[in-house]
Amino acid sequence: MSSTPTTSTPTTSTPTASTPTTSAPTTSAPTASAPAVHLRGLRRVFGTRAVLDGIDLDIARGEFLALLGASGTGKTTLLRILGALDRADQGTVLVPPSRTVVFQEPRLIPSKRVLGNVTVGLPRGAATRETGRRALAEVGLADHADAWPGTLSGGEAQRAALARALVREPELLLLDEPFAALDALTRLRMQDLVGELCRKHRPAVLLVTHDVDEAIRLADRVAVLRDGVLVRDETVTVERPREAADPDFAALRRRLLADLGVHQDSAPRHSAARHSAPQHAASQHAN
Repeated sequence: MSSTPTTSTPTTSTPTASTPTTSAPTTSAPTASAPAVHLRGLRRVFGTRAVLDGIDLDIARGEFLALLGASGTGKTTLLRILGALDRADQGTVLVPPSRTVVFQEPRLIPSKRVLGNVTVGLPRGAATRETGRRALAEVGLADHADAWPGTLSGGEAQRAALARALVREPELLLLDEPFAALDALTRLRMQDLVGELCRKHRPAVLLVTHDVDEAIRLADRVAVLRDGVLVRDETVTVERPREAADPDFAALRRRLLADLGVHQDSAPRHSAARHSAPQHAASQHAN
């Protein structure tokens, strides 16, 4: 993932929380002692609509934050700004230079074998190949290094995409609904794998998801985005391993669903203990 700043005119200074945000957006890297992500007054406007309207958010190094919200509330827009794939119209954005994105689709290159996909863009050589093989082993694909992407299952392809992200040792890992296209059983296995690898490698993580139970299972904190603002930012205190039958798990689920406009008595229980945020029709730019 490129470390290009999210605006074309970055500053070399590190602004503090008191930096005015009424002018052009400020983008820089946080200091070693600062949070991995520091946002103050972040705004992104499409036409006359402020998709992100004054977002204040910190993500500590090694912290896992899940971001919930209905479709069109700006979750993916926020992730794209952090990943240098979009720009802020206003505010302070501090992100580490080393950051990678795992998308809903694996986005593997069909003409490269799995190992080549994992190490794409890295310096060529035996050391890089060995690092790539270790990453594949971590995600359970040690025997698939020489396979072609077209021979992989959906879960295997997404594991390869995860290995490609982690091999770069990012300080910030951005996960854009990476399990949404997987079947229920594979999704649960991938959730466990991602949780295990993130605890091992300790990047700061932002997971964008519609799945309330997924957010509770994985995250240290859960935030809810609605109408361009964060209406909840709560530390998850449910003890691990987290099970849907835990009363604390169920209580947090009820609070999050209420924030999303879903009442518990109208939210059916699914076999995989999976509740999703409502899918509102909206502009693709504002996901």
